[in-house]
Amino acid sequence: MPARRRIDPSDGASAVRAWAATGARARQGAREPSAAVDRRVLATAVRYTLEELAARAPGRSVEVRVPPYGATQAVAGTTHRRGTPPSVVETDAGTWLALATGRLAWGDATGSGALMASGERCDLSPYLPLMPA
Repeated sequence: MPARRRIDPSDGASAVRAWAATGARARQGAREPSAAVDRRVLATAVRYTLEELAARAPGRSVEVRVPPYGATQAVAGTTHRRGTPPSVVETDAGTWLALATGRLAWGDATGSGALMASGERCDLSPYLPLMPA
């Protein structure tokens, strides 16, 4: 069964573009792109990209967490019903959006410690980027 959409795709794509535009300005002076964008826009962008991941990689074997904005289950494999899932990916909003837009590579995110991933199906690199920056 396909993932249920809560974010309108045009609203979600607009939020991701707004985050990306803020990131371009941040590279010219501000420290963190995610801190410069409106919290509602950031939340919409994160939730939309999590929905997009679930649509492209349906399943329930990996839980992707981007606190405090959202979480989703994706990737085919072992079905998770209760407790801690067999594979977990957790990161902050800026890192997630950078991965989702191709601005950051999976290996760079895990290598820097900006992303924690555990479990046998936790490598999401085959599904990323979700959309262009």
